[in-house]
Amino acid sequence: TLPPSKQPIGLSLFSITATFAPSIGPTIGGWLTDNYGWEYIFYINVIPGLLLIAGVWYGLAPKPMQLNLLRKGDWWGIITMAIGFASFEFFADEGNRKDWFGSEEIQRAAIIAAILLPLFVIIQFTRKQPLLNLRLLGRRNFGLAIVITLALGFGLYGSTFILPLYLSTVQGYNAVQIGETIAWSGIPQLFITPFVPKLMKRFDLRLLVAVGLSLFGVSCFMNSNMTHDTGIDQLIPAQIVRALGQPLLLTPLSSISSSGIEPKQIGSASAIYNMARNLGGSVGIAILGTLQSRRERFHSNRLVDDVSLSNPITLDRIDQLTQFFTNQGADPVTAHNQAIAQIANIVRREANVQSFNDCFLFMGFTLFAAALLVLLLKKVKPTSGAVGH
Repeated sequence: TLPPSKQPIGLSLFSITATFAPSIGPTIGGWLTDNYGWEYIFYINVIPGLLLIAGVWYGLAPKPMQLNLLRKGDWWGIITMAIGFASFEFFADEGNRKDWFGSEEIQRAAIIAAILLPLFVIIQFTRKQPLLNLRLLGRRNFGLAIVITLALGFGLYGSTFILPLYLSTVQGYNAVQIGETIAWSGIPQLFITPFVPKLMKRFDLRLLVAVGLSLFGVSCFMNSNMTHDTGIDQLIPAQIVRALGQPLLLTPLSSISSSGIEPKQIGSASAIYNMARNLGGSVGIAILGTLQSRRERFHSNRLVDDVSLSNPITLDRIDQLTQFFTNQGADPVTAHNQAIAQIANIVRREANVQSFNDCFLFMGFTLFAAALLVLLLKKVKPTSGAVGH
């Protein structure tokens, strides 16, 4: 509904919902959880929801219902997509927690997704009026943009998943402290996003996307050298670099992907584009959860080999800790057991830190790989970027 000259500005404001919201959400959610209870992170949707309903009522012109279109609906496509993706989401989100295929629930979800999702694709390619026109993926810019969007979703949601996990597991931060840390990647975006439309007019859109992905990747590499002492003060620089990169991504990438898309295909393009970002996040979180737990076991086994009872340095440290606990009033046997438990806790802590570093390293390489794909995109002029909606 915006005039063409204002659409890039509108889309830039819209892109805040995809980058700023995941960053500021943990801050608000953390404060509500600590002060009122976790239930309030759901209640908070009530007031904005009512305001949005009022906004839609005011800002969009009413149109008569067209119930006759229900007869033309791709109902088999809707059913297979809804059940297939729901099963896949459950498989991806709960798989690591439920030991993947060791769980019958996960097995059933995987089987349902493996059957219905390919069936959905077949339906979309064979039906005259499909729910989604998947043939759009064959177009060079759109197909590459979807792959890049998958990587972007992986980075966006993966970073807001793995960093709070590190802060709570290693640093023992509460919800408010975690939110304050994450906010440093969100608040600066409010000041950067208004300049994106002007940058889009002056620079090649591919350059903006490549720079945005590179900055995002660099921020992940900056987080891949954490120690057990790394806290909010040490994490702020990486968060700011991330905040510099994210606003340069969604609007230019949306404009690139929408270039050449016919108006009647914008609905399908929009659905595929936004689904790719969310799918990248879901799959990314599943991958990171699995990677973190497996790398933690790997590093733990490696450290245990080094910190063995045959190592004189380990024995000296146990003796020092035993003496410390003895001075605290423990009997010799209890003090010795406490010393060994203390060593075990240190090993577990260090293994966790290294596993989180591996996760950020993996995200960094994924984002840089996506940046290389930008080289394959065709040059386009800025458009309204309607698929971003």
